[in-house]
Amino acid sequence: MCYTVPNLTTFSPLPKWNTQLQDMGLIWRFNHDCLTHAPDSGWDSLCGESSWSLTLYVEVACNGLLGAGKGSMIAAPDPEKMFQVSRAELAVFHRDVHKLLVDLELLLGMAKGLGEDNQRSFQALYTANQMVNICDPAQPKTFPIAQALACQFFDQRGGESQHTLHAMGHCHIDTAWLWPFKETVRKCARSWVTAVQLMERNPEFIFVCSQAQQLLWVKTHYPGLYTRLQEFACHGQFVPVGGTWVEMDGNLPSGEAMVRQFLQGQNFFLQEFGKMCSEFWLPDTFGYSAQLPQIMLGCGIGRFLTQKLSWNLVNSFPHHTFFWEGLDGSRVLTHFPPGDSYGMQGSVEEVLKTVTNNRDKGRTNHSAFLFGFGDGGGGPTQVMLDRLKRLCNTDGLPRVQLSSPGRLFSALENTSGQLCTWVGELFLELHNGTYTSQAQIKKENRECERILHDVELLSSLALARSAQFLYPASQLQCLWRLLLLNQFHDVVPGSCIQLVVEEAMCHYKDIRSHGNKLLSTAAAALCAGEPGPEGLLIVNTLPWKRTEVLALPRPGGAHSLALVTVPSMGFAPAPAPMSLQPLLPQPVFVVQEPDGSVTLDNGIIRVSLDPTGRLSSLVLVASGREVIAEGAMGNQFVLFDDVPLYWDAWDVMDYHLETRKPVLGQVGTLAVGSEGGLRGSAWFLLQLSPNSRLSQEVVLDIGCPYVRFHTEVHWHEAHKFLKVEFPARVRSPQATYEIQFGHLQRPTHYNTSWDWARFEVWAHRWMDLSEHSFGLALLNDCKYGASVHGSVLSLSLLRAPKAPDASADMGRHEFTYALMPHKGSFQDAGVIRAAYNLNFPLLALPAPGPAPTTAWSAFSLSTPAVVLETVKQAESSPESRTLVLRLYEAHGSHVDCWLQTSLLVKEAVLCNLLEQRDPTGQLPLHDDRLKLTFSPFQVRSLLLVLQPPSG
Repeated sequence: MCYTVPNLTTFSPLPKWNTQLQDMGLIWRFNHDCLTHAPDSGWDSLCGESSWSLTLYVEVACNGLLGAGKGSMIAAPDPEKMFQVSRAELAVFHRDVHKLLVDLELLLGMAKGLGEDNQRSFQALYTANQMVNICDPAQPKTFPIAQALACQFFDQRGGESQHTLHAMGHCHIDTAWLWPFKETVRKCARSWVTAVQLMERNPEFIFVCSQAQQLLWVKTHYPGLYTRLQEFACHGQFVPVGGTWVEMDGNLPSGEAMVRQFLQGQNFFLQEFGKMCSEFWLPDTFGYSAQLPQIMLGCGIGRFLTQKLSWNLVNSFPHHTFFWEGLDGSRVLTHFPPGDSYGMQGSVEEVLKTVTNNRDKGRTNHSAFLFGFGDGGGGPTQVMLDRLKRLCNTDGLPRVQLSSPGRLFSALENTSGQLCTWVGELFLELHNGTYTSQAQIKKENRECERILHDVELLSSLALARSAQFLYPASQLQCLWRLLLLNQFHDVVPGSCIQLVVEEAMCHYKDIRSHGNKLLSTAAAALCAGEPGPEGLLIVNTLPWKRTEVLALPRPGGAHSLALVTVPSMGFAPAPAPMSLQPLLPQPVFVVQEPDGSVTLDNGIIRVSLDPTGRLSSLVLVASGREVIAEGAMGNQFVLFDDVPLYWDAWDVMDYHLETRKPVLGQVGTLAVGSEGGLRGSAWFLLQLSPNSRLSQEVVLDIGCPYVRFHTEVHWHEAHKFLKVEFPARVRSPQATYEIQFGHLQRPTHYNTSWDWARFEVWAHRWMDLSEHSFGLALLNDCKYGASVHGSVLSLSLLRAPKAPDASADMGRHEFTYALMPHKGSFQDAGVIRAAYNLNFPLLALPAPGPAPTTAWSAFSLSTPAVVLETVKQAESSPESRTLVLRLYEAHGSHVDCWLQTSLLVKEAVLCNLLEQRDPTGQLPLHDDRLKLTFSPFQVRSLLLVLQPPSG
């Protein structure tokens, strides 16, 4: 069979309108369909002899498809990049020719994709050959005859058993990545103008759009376009999805930050489009926390769509449609588009892959087909739509229908009784370097999460105690939205260019600056009307009583140590200077031996450092139990070569473990810092390499169950990975890691490929390795990358990737981690509270007026198994005196908890995470106490309506 493609073209140039642009090398052709949508375009007169003028606006940028990288897509931007345009050309678009080319393309796709053994494949090839033989480019009257042959083929229908693809227009736009935030604003405008034009021409076309932040940008900068989007939303063609402020990272944000993504997003969609989203839409992120199902359901969402697990490097995920069960048992219907892409283009190859790749054949007969250029924007095109409409119901292929997320998930729910269930986290076996890259962003993220937590609590207490205090709702919303913006899945993971990093750091600076001002304002309101001299207010923002050593500012800029006791979620006056304070029975003793080694002992733990600063011994004094493995050293810094296959800032490959190089210190560099009493410390210097150095102060406080390691690093490396290791005298096949609102276990061995793929994992404030009745916890204040292999706990500290930011992580870093041996389980030993204490230091706030003379507590809990995570004003009641309290069960147990409050409460009622009242959730108040019942890792929220303060 002879087959040749005729020389057809969909564009005919207009000779009168050819324009030469000197020294440039691109040809631009303007689509007739687009021009006819310009006001008073007068296209017919353009084709005639009468005079005619046309103004075209062309946006030009010196970058490639996704950025301006030099040498590769993810390379740092190339400031020397240039283009030259030599010609611009106006042309008439021939739609009849375009249809022929689309049909030929689809027929050839079927001939190739269906294979030699398929009768329909030969029919497609024969039809294409007939069209070529009939069609004469010089004789347009042959075009309809060829088109009729194609129609005859495509009009042959399939059977009722065909798989149905729900094709949805999609335009994934990274809120920042290889371009800055301001460029994303323009990307949204360009992409959504295209979508609007397609919706106008194709009434059946449905376009889905996530990320409230992007919609707010368009509303601000392009109000006319935004109005059109709202109009198409009313018609059901423009469908907001996701329910979150941005498509955030699925691992690193705190539980409360994840709740705020939905709270801010869902409220925005309700206000702007009249309804909340029913699907969580997160196609591209680097893993999924096991608490996301509970958070989704608490925010009114029971459906989830994502795609990224198809990138797994080791194991193929076994499902495309399934129920995902979270840490607390919550279940959401989850769908991965089987085509393994959120940027399809409507080809036959993609359509067939979606069916053949589906791992849940027989259980469900529906799947998503997301089409449109993504990541850098662009979205669907008319060509993609033409392909999909042509394939709507053709024998040999699955049914293709232009659909919506609602229709897809409704169809999946009809067969949900046959679906499998996946329990626990969805761990991406790739991009695990993002737990460590751009360490300064991660430090600022943790710090700003803390600041906003503290501001909300203090402002809530001030609201309860002062009739004149105005809760800073609008300011806090702005600060939260800045933080949520930076939790986008290419910003907080550190996989963005330097321009984005610089913008993010400015955002964090604003949050800290404004947050500290709001803290001072709230502290002043708390002190209003109190007797006593002006002084300091010591504030505890955590829901348990704390006794700690605190450095208090003194007149003249000096600081002095004091042992302070502050009740839960409350305050106390500043104590007397250290010289006037009685010591606890066991102060800290510091001894330096003749060989240069140092021992620190506070009666709870005894810490021994060798002359280079490594941890030679850590003993739990009461039991005499040694923590450090025999013959090993703890606090051992280790360097690895870190050269990923391609995704530099994203990936750390398993083969980096083969390049382990312990960093050895120099004897004699260890010196005593604080000599004991309330605090003992020792410090040392360590040369990591010819270019990088580290200094560290090892600190032990009176009454503290853990030893802290305050660390400063000057880091100037290329493709190196710095970790710190603690070999433990503990044996267990599982280690425990904190995640949002709870914790989970991961294996400490590499038995299976699934275990091996977890050689680098993420955690929040702590991880723990325990055997029966004894364990060791490693705490941190701003790190996320971690691992436990065998009995070695390892914390990932710094990386040095060179793409897409060539300067990533270079410079000075400060961070703290801590080591806590414990008797019994980590729950009973208080590891969770210790990690909170490390991350939420007591606040010493200046009282502009008289400071209170007595301590005061707003809330306390009857059990350590429950954490009161958040206290804030209700979003829906900015004028009212209604607080929202969010609590979670942290131990993994069923428990009853009594919440004690000193606030004047008029009403208490349970609510969901969107702060909507539970009609059956009224809580009786018993002598200023509320009883709450929790199942393991359950998150509960309640509304407290306050009485006006007296006076």
